[in-house]
Amino acid sequence: MSTGNHAQRQVGRGPRHGPRHGPGHDHGACVTQALEMAREVCAREGARLTPLREQVLTIVWQSHRPSGAYDVLDKLAATHKSARPPTVYRALDFLLSLGLIHKIESLNAYLGCAQVGPAHDGVFLICRACGDAQELAGLPVETTLSKVVTDTGFKPEHRTIELTGLCAQCAP
Repeated sequence: MSTGNHAQRQVGRGPRHGPRHGPGHDHGACVTQALEMAREVCAREGARLTPLREQVLTIVWQSHRPSGAYDVLDKLAATHKSARPPTVYRALDFLLSLGLIHKIESLNAYLGCAQVGPAHDGVFLICRACGDAQELAGLPVETTLSKVVTDTGFKPEHRTIELTGLCAQCAP
């Protein structure tokens, strides 16, 4: 999928998301790379990536579609019969705190972070037809928003930009 500019440029290391993954896409490689990055981040931050947290991250990365907490719980229940919503929410909060996943506010769902690294705001393209989501980075809008925030003295607590529409594969 091409947007005609540099909007798809990925910044930082980590798996890449989005509908541009075609039929030959090796999704297992995305999951493997996400887990490797999670281990590196946890080691660097002195955080503990428990087997349960690792499994929650794997579930979130199983597709390029945002996953709701109860979807994660349903999949987790296959191997953790005692898993309950608080268990999943604690694991998701842990992964969010380390920047390993993002929360897509409009969907109340979670998506693996495509640019693991320093804390950053998310810019997402979300296809309303197939459900794929793509994280974008390095966009001029991020710089513009940062300048406005600085100039106005506003102190944002969270900033996510979500664009919903049709990806190249689903658009007529």
